[in-house]
Amino acid sequence: MSTKAFRLSAAVFLSAAFVLHAADKPKAAAPAPAATDPYAEVQPATESLDLNMYQRIRDEGLNHSHVMEFATALMDGIGPRLTGSPNLAKANAWTRDTLTKIGLENARLEDWGEFGLGWQQLNTWARMVTPDTAVLIVQATPWSPPTPGPVTGDVTFVSIAADKDFDQYKGKLAGKVVLYGAMREVPPVEKPLFERNTEKDLDDIADFPVTAGVGAGLTPDMQARLKAYMERNRLIDKIAQFFADEKVAAVIEPSRDAKNGGGSGGTIFDDNGATLGRTPYVADKRVKIPVVVAAIESYGRLYRLTQAHAPVSVEINVDSKVTGEHEHGFDTVAEIPGTDPKLKEQVVMLGGHLDSWIAGTGATDNGAGTIVAMEAVRILKALDVKPRRTIRIALWTGEEEGIFGSKGYCTIHFGSAKLSTAPDQLELPEFMRRAEGPLEVKPEQKLISGYFNVDNGTGKIRGVYTQGNAAIAPIFAQWIAPLKDLGVTTITNRNTGGTDHLSFDAVGIPGFQFIQDMLDYESRTHHSNEDVVERLQPADLKQIATVEAIFVYNAAQRDQMLPRKPLPQPDAEQKRRAPIEGIFPGAVPPPPPDKK
Repeated sequence: MSTKAFRLSAAVFLSAAFVLHAADKPKAAAPAPAATDPYAEVQPATESLDLNMYQRIRDEGLNHSHVMEFATALMDGIGPRLTGSPNLAKANAWTRDTLTKIGLENARLEDWGEFGLGWQQLNTWARMVTPDTAVLIVQATPWSPPTPGPVTGDVTFVSIAADKDFDQYKGKLAGKVVLYGAMREVPPVEKPLFERNTEKDLDDIADFPVTAGVGAGLTPDMQARLKAYMERNRLIDKIAQFFADEKVAAVIEPSRDAKNGGGSGGTIFDDNGATLGRTPYVADKRVKIPVVVAAIESYGRLYRLTQAHAPVSVEINVDSKVTGEHEHGFDTVAEIPGTDPKLKEQVVMLGGHLDSWIAGTGATDNGAGTIVAMEAVRILKALDVKPRRTIRIALWTGEEEGIFGSKGYCTIHFGSAKLSTAPDQLELPEFMRRAEGPLEVKPEQKLISGYFNVDNGTGKIRGVYTQGNAAIAPIFAQWIAPLKDLGVTTITNRNTGGTDHLSFDAVGIPGFQFIQDMLDYESRTHHSNEDVVERLQPADLKQIATVEAIFVYNAAQRDQMLPRKPLPQPDAEQKRRAPIEGIFPGAVPPPPPDKK
């Protein structure tokens, strides 16, 4: 899940076997706009549900599942799928070919644009040499350059939190192995790392908070977090260049913690927070020195030795390679064509992101979302469903670096708004920059009924976020009523962020993420070396695919498209939030500022 490396509220912010040189081209041109305006359709109070189809989908999904076959083929057979990498190219091709094999049509790869460096980790290891020998648990951070074979260097701790801190290290780091990053507390694991939602948890999620001050924009806490994030971004590229100029041998960073103290016991997180640079995948911004992330216990021993002024040295080897400097990103897309003469040009979409980080095999993030979407459409094809609307599966890439794949797809097909180029905005990731122009929609935008996304791990579905679409809540409530025995009970009008449904929501298309049991996603598997097939829960994945297939089927069959929120007006947000002028009795407006 992205951009999960820095989760500001979504309500506030919004590629080996071969190289893919060009996208597979769609077989047909975009259809004409729908005759009916989806913003004006009258929605019925009562849904017409095909309970026989519910039963058929349940039987196929729960008793004849192939979801774990998809899982081991993708995660074990291909492995981690860093955007731009040869492994992701394999995964794109495998998903396209597999979707064709199970009966979908027009399976293709769509190019969403240039991403940057293709990169592979071939081998990484490190060991302490003095004052003792010890194997260290490390992996290269994504896009790290290699060492020139094994290198040995004395270890030194470096702390740079502000510009004034650079001077004390100038001329002192050549050939050193640098520890960069504060040593953190390692609390005992006192709570279960594996948790399911209780009824109270679900009640709390269902409760919609009307928060005072929302109209004023960012809360003070969010402003402080944003300021700290921007300051770190400002320094990080400068620090990386400083280390390169000083000719350090390598950098070792500590792995972060996780929920309930889960970032211990040899667990390594290798996400955005571990990379030494804001955009290390861009060729002219590449990191110039080898960087590894260490399990906190390995980092801790080295750190404590340096603080005791004991001589300590490490031998380290990073074997990695760049496989291309201007790799493009591709989404895998395939369809079950609609059959209703009046509705077949309309589309119901489902999906998840195919890319992952590298420490594990991307099983829960987001192999799970990929394989359940594939299983959902397999279920419908196995039942020979002839949907009224076209059902389209899309498996995104570049999600981890900024929801690039889904955003690119939506920009190409549905519309976009120009982003601000103000200096402070250019310091932010693209997904967080404010718009400075109106949302310009394309004809296809009115043809998409909705998009359903799974990207919260392997835990079963407990309900759905409406993303503030209150008109759909009573519809979804009727859809889930027959699924109560499967644990699906909760509808919430809350927003949830960090993944690909946001790209659809931003262009005025209903986009939804499901409520899931988090299990050990946030505590152990999310972006870590523990994100492997062993952490998948087969029964939960069967349930997810079954529920998702039912949601997609219902959306494809109903007479109306799913209700929409008002079309976003991103360029007008600041104006709409501004105070009303001249309403305070007796107030005297301040004089205009002096013009010099």
